Parts: sequence; C-alpha cells; structure tokens
Amino acid sequence: MLKIIHGADFHLDSPFSGLTPERAAQRREEQRELLDRLAALAREKAADLVLLAGDLLDSERVFRETAQSLRSALAAIPCPVFIAPGNHDFYSPRSVWAALDWPDNVHIFTGGALEAVELPGCTLWGRAFTGPGQDSCPLEGLAVPNDGALHIACLHGAVGAERDYGPISSLDIAASGLDYLALGHVHRASGLRREGSTFWAYPGCPEGRGFDELGEKGVLYLEVAPGHVTAQFVPLAKRRYEILTVDLTGAADPLAAVRAALPGDTENLICRLILTGEGQPPSLPALERALAPDFYGLTLIDRTRLPRDLWARREEDTLTGLFLQAMWDRCQELPDDPVCQLAARYGLAALEGGEEV
Repeated sequence: MLKIIHGADFHLDSPFSGLTPERAAQRREEQRELLDRLAALAREKAADLVLLAGDLLDSERVFRETAQSLRSALAAIPCPVFIAPGNHDFYSPRSVWAALDWPDNVHIFTGGALEAVELPGCTLWGRAFTGPGQDSCPLEGLAVPNDGALHIACLHGAVGAERDYGPISSLDIAASGLDYLALGHVHRASGLRREGSTFWAYPGCPEGRGFDELGEKGVLYLEVAPGHVTAQFVPLAKRRYEILTVDLTGAADPLAAVRAALPGDTENLICRLILTGEGQPPSLPALERALAPDFYGLTLIDRTRLPRDLWARREEDTLTGLFLQAMWDRCQELPDDPVCQLAARYGLAALEGGEEV
C-alpha cells in the first residue's frame, strides 16, 4: 500500500484583482503558507508520494518570494514529489521549472509525451503541458501492463469536453488500467471516482480565490493498493468564500435575524450575504457597519421585497399612491426584474422621509 498526498491548482501569485493592493499582497502571502501546511501534512501522514497535478503557479510570472517558498516547502517534504505542469504554469525553457535548481526529491515532468518513472513497487506516469493549450488526451491510449506493480499517473487535464485543456474521456480512464489517476485542472473536488478498475479524482484548489470557489478547500490523502483506494479530503485553506442567504420576512430586527443565521466563526470568511423575504427595506450601510468587523470580507446584497400590504396603498390619492401604482404596473410587466423591486423600495423610502437604505 502507498500513502499519497494529491494536490493541484494552487495558483500561487494569483492577482486577486478584486481586492485592495494591500489585501491582495496579504492573500498571496497566505497562498505561500499553504505550501508549509502541505509539507507538514506529508510529514504527519508519513506519505510515500506527493503528487501535484499542475497549475501550482498562476502564470509564468512568479515573485521571487514565491519561488523560494515553493522550493523550500518541497525540500521539506520527506518523500518523492512529482509535478505535472498545467496550462497556467506550463513547462518551457523560460519557465520557473527550468530556471531553478529543484531539490533532489522533486521530479518535474517536462515533456508533452507520457513519461514513466520506476519506483519500488510502483510505476509513476506523467506528462507536462508545454504550452497554454493541449488538445490531445494526456493519457494517449495508455494501457499499463498487468505486472503486479501499482501504476499511478499524475496529469493535468479535463474529464469531459474541454478540447484545449487535455480532454480525457471516461473510456480513456477505464482503458488505462491505472490503479489511480491524480488529476488537476478542475477547482471543485470531485470525490473519489472509478472508471473500470481505475480510481481517479480532482482534489480541487486548496484555497478559494473568489465566489466561484466556495467552501472548504484542500488536498486528498489516499491509501492505494492493487484494486483498492481510499481517499480523505484534508482542508488546507486559511480562508474560505461563502454565499449565504437570510430571509428577513417578519424580522423586527434585521441585524438580529442575520446574526442568528450566521455560522459560528466568520473571522476568516469572505462572504456574500443575500437578504431575501418581505419587509421594510433594511438599512444596508447600518448592517454593514455592524457586521463587517466580524468578517475578513463582506458584501451585502438586498433582494427583499415590499410587504404586500404596502402595495395596497397604491389606491391612495397621494403622491405615494401614484408612485406605487406606477411601480406596481412596472413590476407586473417585469416580475423577475429585481431592479423594479429596488426602485419601488428606494422610491418609497425617499417619499416617506428620505430614510437611509
């Protein structure tokens, strides 16, 4: 049995363009800290192999501190490390993979064709992206011999129809005969899958970078034996992105309703908080002032609706009544348009005294 750590898609030195320059620099530093946690995990589990399936770096441009951190962390891993460069950090003579002197325990696949590395009781297969795109299947019709040894592959590629990113079909996986296929490219963890006799997985990215990468992020710890694989997801991320929805219908105190719906620890949460339900318009500035200190990052989105009884006031012979009648007609024409609801609520708030919304 082999004990394996499988990671991918670290995207070190991501620009974090949606953050302030100070916050972006902090997030890049936190990405580098992932490498130390990876090395610590390999030591804790007494791993036999660490497989890194591409896109460790976000691009060819790498900060010196990042390259140094990567090299130091890999050297601290007490077992062989195999890296299959992906479409973001593809191997080329100008890449960091070629420019640096890597530790002796690190093997970087450098060619566009499959390479086999013989290890005690195991053959490790891999290949590199050598450019930003690759339209051929990374497995290239691989059918491993039935020689009693474990056969494992570390590859960057897309299971499905992404033609330019190393397309892999279920048939390709099953036909390979591999015991385990360690993949990178997809940022959502797949869970352990199986095609034929071959187990495979995406670990997902180990640190979310936006609201398209939600929840806990990390790597996989695997125990691989002939015909049998177990996998454990191990969180590595310091911070996580979440989208939470809170229904404010009937809430006399919107702040109390929001706090009651929040998870216990929000200090490291980057949250998009969506307010729904029927009621008076909540004061977003006031809510943000009260809640923001509890989060690493917070965005509030108001999708609440006016109470139905307020719409009855459109029958009044007043300016408010005329406004509500016009907005009622508009909302009936565009029932799914949130802008109409917002216009009605903000307009009513202004007419009723200009209160803060």
